[in-house]
Amino acid sequence: MDLVKTAPDGVLDLNEVATTLGVRKRRVYDITNVLDGIHLIQKRSKNLIQWVGSNLDQVVGKAPEQQNLKDELSDLSAMEEALDELIKDSYVTYQDIRSIQAFQEQIVIAIKAPEETKLEIPIPKEDCIEVHVKSTKGPIDVYLCEVEQEKPGAKTFEDMDTVTSETEPSVPPDE
Repeated sequence: MDLVKTAPDGVLDLNEVATTLGVRKRRVYDITNVLDGIHLIQKRSKNLIQWVGSNLDQVVGKAPEQQNLKDELSDLSAMEEALDELIKDSYVTYQDIRSIQAFQEQIVIAIKAPEETKLEIPIPKEDCIEVHVKSTKGPIDVYLCEVEQEKPGAKTFEDMDTVTSETEPSVPPDE
């Protein structure tokens, strides 16, 4: 490429190229035939070719930038793969939740739902909080993290209204 960049108007004598590179002329012709086939050079005469492809400064100048982008893409792909593995192993135990001071005197409900699940909490009524969870992409799992019964009169899950899961099928049922 340096030979093409230094040649006047990008015109090269193939005999000089073979001599400069120290290779047989047949190898130089093989290369020029490929470059001619992809329209990067034009044959001017039997031994003269001219570069007609993109500006060499732009092509050569972008190689480091392209390599940097490839390296960055590779790094991001590796990071994404590592995060996917971490997500598979991420979980919280019952003891973890109960060890949080703010949750010690509260009823804690964990909800496992698919993407795009809608969760709505209407304005609370007297001594009643409602939570509406709706999914069109699959089942919703609801877990109650019960408090140990240390105080007499504390409410248990059985004392509360039933928790229901609402799922809409993605295809309407046949009628």
